[in-house]
Amino acid sequence: MNIDEGLQRTILNNIPDQAWLKDRHSRYILVNDAFMAACGRPEHEILGRTPDQVWSTEWGKVYLRTDEAVVSSGVQSHYEESRRGADGTLRWFDTIKTPIRGADGTVVGTVGISRDISDRRRVQEELLASRAQLRELSAYLQSVREAERTRISRELHDELGQSLTALRLGLNFLEMHPPTASETTWREHVRRLKDIADSTVDAVQRIAADLRPPMLDELGLAAAIEWLAESFAERSGLQCKLQLPARSRDFGAEVSTGVFRIVQEALTNACRHGHATEVQVTLAESAGLLTLAITDNGCGIDAREGSRRRSLGLLGMRERALMLGGRLTVFSEAGSGTRVEAEIPVAGDDKED
Repeated sequence: MNIDEGLQRTILNNIPDQAWLKDRHSRYILVNDAFMAACGRPEHEILGRTPDQVWSTEWGKVYLRTDEAVVSSGVQSHYEESRRGADGTLRWFDTIKTPIRGADGTVVGTVGISRDISDRRRVQEELLASRAQLRELSAYLQSVREAERTRISRELHDELGQSLTALRLGLNFLEMHPPTASETTWREHVRRLKDIADSTVDAVQRIAADLRPPMLDELGLAAAIEWLAESFAERSGLQCKLQLPARSRDFGAEVSTGVFRIVQEALTNACRHGHATEVQVTLAESAGLLTLAITDNGCGIDAREGSRRRSLGLLGMRERALMLGGRLTVFSEAGSGTRVEAEIPVAGDDKED
């Protein structure tokens, strides 16, 4: 080959990617510094040799085969490949091999460039995994919404529907039997109707509180967390120890709702999946940062055997924290309980005039 090696060497060494020249028999004629660093050999151990003498036997055969395909076809080859680095980590490369033709048009060799795209591949894989997680989370949240709608529908039908039917029947009786007919019977029906009305009001308040506790807006986040802890203790026996700010503080509807839902999900996980008997909830504010910690004494999370619903619940909590401009971290090991920590930025108190 009639090649100005000095010029070619200068050009190749100004390429940050691995670059090389080979003859038609796949012997290296010229390589750049990046190539030598990648294969871990000096130039004199590379030039004049074929890939199976420079690289491992496995990869040498691959490179010989791709070289032969380019030489025989006379067509450029562009592909992605992977190989283990010196430290054993898997690296990905974007490789282009182009035929070199002589004056008569025949292929006399090849030129190649290989770019390390490991970081790009990792970002792509993380993006695909994130999209898959978001799709799963969306499906999970949809199933949660449907389950909640089903529960509310059942309670409206079973409790409110029956109560309202009883009220209507009672009112029909009173309409057909004025008080002059039987004072005692009439008063007894009025009392029963009042009891039904009271129970209906209680049911409406309970259903509304499950959807969004009114004290979250009326008394603030700390009072709502206290109510939530008492509710869990009554329903499941889960003992909650609380360390909450003594002073009532308005963190805003968005932050209060987000933090309340994180605590609610964490308590649900501790009770339903972690089988915990005791949970510590700590909430504090300092320097414009609201810090939340929920620690349980449950069975912890085994990443290999963690339930899909629980992992999606944790993902949902992280998404809530991110939407508020904060972050959430979960620390857990199988058999050692779980700790959820969140940091949420909050605006400072409004100064009084």
